[in-house]
Order: sequence, then C-alpha cells, then structure tokens
Amino acid sequence: MHKFMENNPIEKYKDGLKNLIDNIWDYSELAFRENKSCKAMVSYLRSEGFEVEENIADMDTAFVGVYGSGSPIICILAEYDSLSGLSQECDIAEYKPIEGKETGHGCGHQLLGTGAVGAALLVRDYLKENNIQGTVKIVGCPAEESGSGKAYLARDGFFDDCDIALSWHPDTLNIVTTGSSLACMQVFFRFHGISSHAAAAPHLGRSALDAVELMNVGVNYLREHIEPQERVHYAITNTGGISPNVVQREAEVAYMVRSSSAPKAKKLYERVCKIAKGAAMMTETEIEILFDEGCSDTISNCALEDVLYESFLEIGAPKYTKEELDYAQKFKDTVSKENLDDIFISEEIKNKQEFKKHMKENPICDYIVEHIHKDEVSASSGSTDVGDVSWVVPTAQIRTACFAYGVDGHSWQYVAQGKSKTALKGTLLASNVLALGAIKLIENPELIEKAKAEFNEKLDGQKYECLIPKEVKPHIFE
Repeated sequence: MHKFMENNPIEKYKDGLKNLIDNIWDYSELAFRENKSCKAMVSYLRSEGFEVEENIADMDTAFVGVYGSGSPIICILAEYDSLSGLSQECDIAEYKPIEGKETGHGCGHQLLGTGAVGAALLVRDYLKENNIQGTVKIVGCPAEESGSGKAYLARDGFFDDCDIALSWHPDTLNIVTTGSSLACMQVFFRFHGISSHAAAAPHLGRSALDAVELMNVGVNYLREHIEPQERVHYAITNTGGISPNVVQREAEVAYMVRSSSAPKAKKLYERVCKIAKGAAMMTETEIEILFDEGCSDTISNCALEDVLYESFLEIGAPKYTKEELDYAQKFKDTVSKENLDDIFISEEIKNKQEFKKHMKENPICDYIVEHIHKDEVSASSGSTDVGDVSWVVPTAQIRTACFAYGVDGHSWQYVAQGKSKTALKGTLLASNVLALGAIKLIENPELIEKAKAEFNEKLDGQKYECLIPKEVKPHIFE
C-alpha cells in the first residue's frame, strides 16, 4: 500500500461526501438545469481551498476547480445530472415514484460527481503534504445524459492544458473500463404542414404527422443497410394534437444516430437527413432540422488502464456487513431469475464463468474483476461525452460496484439505492482508486509519457473534431 493511502485518508471526508450525495440525489436536476447540484459542489470545493471558475463554455452549470501549480496537470471529471421519468422513493425495493417528482438519479451521477470531488481532495492533500509540484483540476461537466456537456468543454479548450484525464462511473462491478464507445448525434426533425378539416377538406391539408411516419418507415428500411455496430433510435415528441379530425399542421421526431467513429456517425446522420427531406417532399411539408447534441467515440489508453488496475488491486474491494448484503439482496431479488440468467456478459470480463458463479451466489460484487485490454466497440457499448475528452488528452475510467447485481442502469432500482451505504462504499472506493492512480502518475512521469505516446500513436495524426457544429451553443429544447 502506498504510504499516503495507508490510513485511508478518504475517511475524514466521508461525512461531507455523504451529505453531497444525499443533496444531489434530492435535487435530481436534468441536463443544463443542475443549478443546485453545481452550487453544492462548487461551495464544497471552495471551502476546501480550491480555486473555482464557474459558468464556463457558455454553460451556467459547468465549472473548473484547481489546486496546485505546474505540471503534471491531472484532470478529474465530475458529472451530476439526472434522468427524466425515474422518480423513486429511496431504499424501497419496489417501484414507488415520489409524488410530485418526475426526475431521478437512475445512472448514479450523484455518486459520480461526489466521488470525483473525493479523489480531487485526496490528490490535493498529497500535493500539500509532500510540498511537490503538480496540479489537480476537477471539471464539473453538466448534461452527460442529454446535451453532451463535455463536448462543449472539449470544443472550447478546457482540457487542452491537461496531461491526463481520469473518470469513473457507478456500476454493479469493480472493473477498469476498456474499449471504445459509440459516437452519437441527436437531432430533432420538425415538420410543418397545413391544417384542415380531415373530413370536409382533406385535400387542402398537408400532414406533418404523415411526414414523421413516412420518415420513420424510411429509416426502418435503412436498418438493413447499416453496419452491425450502428444504432438508430427515435421518439415522436409531437404528434400534432389529439384530434383525428384535424390534419396535423405540426409534428416532430427526435432521432439518435450512433456509429463506431465520429466520421461514420456523421455519414449515417446525413443518410437519415436525406430520408427526412424525402418524407417532406412526399407530403409537401416543410422540414426544420435542429441539431441537439453529439459526442465522439472513446480512445482507450492501455497505459493508463494498467495504472488504474494496479491502484484497484492495491486498494482492494470493499467488505460488506450482513446488513449491507441483505440490503443488496432485496434489490437483486427484484430481477427475475430469467433476466439474471440472460444478462449480457461484457467482453471486458475475462473469466466469465467466475463472474457468473459469483453473481449467482452473491448480491453485490465484492472483488476486482481481472482486467483485459480492448480498443474496439463492444456489443453492449453506449455513448458518452467522455469520448470527446479522450480525443484531447489521454483518458481512462473505472467502474465500482454501487448497486446490487442484476439491476440495470437507468432504472428505478438504481435510484432507490442511490443514498445507500453500499453506494457510498463504491463512491469512496472510486475516490481512492482515482487518487492513487493520480499519485502514481505524479510520482512516475514516465507513465504519463507512456500514456501520451500511446495516445499519439492511436490518433495517428487525426485531430479532434467536435460533432456539435460551431454555431450550436448549449441549449434546452422544450
């Protein structure tokens, strides 16, 4: 064990971090609306001596906190936005929305942001106690779930001065994240038609809803002719009203387009736009294309992954009390046996039989999953704006077990466990692992150079190009 970590220094921040978790869970604010959550984190960091700049990259709820001076500059990423439609009572192992509340932390970002703060505090303490050169920079990144806040930050250069970026995510496993993610673009297609009486004068109407439906049919035919990793999803966000005897003048559909790289995502997006324009032509309606968000694929970094894995092994997995195990079991029991048996086992897991046996016999992950390296997109990959950071600076992530086996992200079960002792343990574990990884990098500058060399080799001359057009600013589409 590293000398600095011997006495588990995160313990002295445990109460403050728990309070931060609870408050952000209560606020559960959506993308670009995380005003209270952001303020809570900024206030805490300032009280601990960080210099904090707010309202960065045209985002009211983004911030950067800095302690120390000179190189290396270790960046730690924080998130704190919630999800719509996931209201849920705390600690109750059945679906029970909170009356009058619509949002909930179904991805654990109240833990993610707090764990990042804990890691930054530990690195600060290490620099201070050893009186050495180095900077810890925590970046408050809003709108990960919808909005791609980090893409705006990367586009505006807020990671350009960093040597390394580290992050984590709450999960059901203790594992170093590896492999890539899918580049993603989200766009609204608004169709404008002409309303008329659907019985008396249908020939005078031009249905915007017809255009939406024809677009969806066209995209569904497109699915046969896209690459296996590519994904296209849609949601009709405006049907034009509830009166079938009125030809719908306005209608809107939101599309999310994903592919294994940013250039491929752009090409697929252009194909979808052609289909939308074709639907407008067929219905003699007008089309308005509103770009919402975009994030890049992730550039993995094996050198950094090794540092974090070594740190994971050195810190070790948490131990759980019988009370905590019983608590986790309650939530594991909400998952049917069939669903547990059918859980997709990620390519990141080397010993899949060991994992399946452990999941069958235990309610929560209490070991470090053996690490393997991957570069490509896995079959279970989603999208994350951490990808944009990884195109600017060598980046690596971990995941820690904060929730019971079997439960899915973006679920009421995640929300319900969000203030639990098990969630707190996973958060403190993440703080420790990220901090120890940062300390190893500061003490061994050759590791940073190795990570940078790998970064440059993988980019092979490619330059970061944000998928969000320059003219598009952070926004909220109502």
